[in-house]
Amino acid sequence: MRQVSQALDTEHRSSLDLLGRVEQSFAPAARAGIGTDPGFARLAAAFVRLIEHDIGRHFDFEEAELFPRMRDSGEGDIAQLLQDEHDTMREVAAEILPLAQDAAAGRLASADIDRLQRLALEMVERQVSHIQKETMALLPLLDELLDDDTDRELAFSYACD
Repeated sequence: MRQVSQALDTEHRSSLDLLGRVEQSFAPAARAGIGTDPGFARLAAAFVRLIEHDIGRHFDFEEAELFPRMRDSGEGDIAQLLQDEHDTMREVAAEILPLAQDAAAGRLASADIDRLQRLALEMVERQVSHIQKETMALLPLLDELLDDDTDRELAFSYACD
C-alpha cells in the first residue's frame, strides 16, 4: 500500500470510529442526552473537528491531487461520483457545523436538537458510505496510479499541510 493510501486509510478508520460514536449519541434512543450530557459536548467538539478536517483538508487534497490523476487514467466516472459526494457533504456540513459548534460549547438551543440530530445522522450515513467507496475504489487505484516518487511527494505534502 502506498504512503498516500495508508494516510487516507488511517484517517478513514479514525473517522469511522468517531462516526460510530456520533451515530450512537444521536440515535433516537439517546435523544435525552443530546445537549445535556457533559460527554456529549466533548463528542460534539470531536465531530466539529472531523467535519472541518474532512470537508477541508481531506476533501481538498483528494480533489486537487488525486481526482485529476484518476480522470487522466480513465477513471473519471468514479472521480466524478466521489466529487459529487464531496459537494453534497459540504452542503450538509455548512448546515450542521454551527449547530455542532453550539453543542460543543454547551449552548445548543433545545429548539435546534431535532435539526442537529437529523443532520448528524445524515452526515454519518453519507460519510460512512463515502469512506466505503473510497476504501474499495480509490485506495487500490492509487497503488496503481502513483509511482514511488509521486507517492512520496504527495504523502509529504499532505502530512505537512
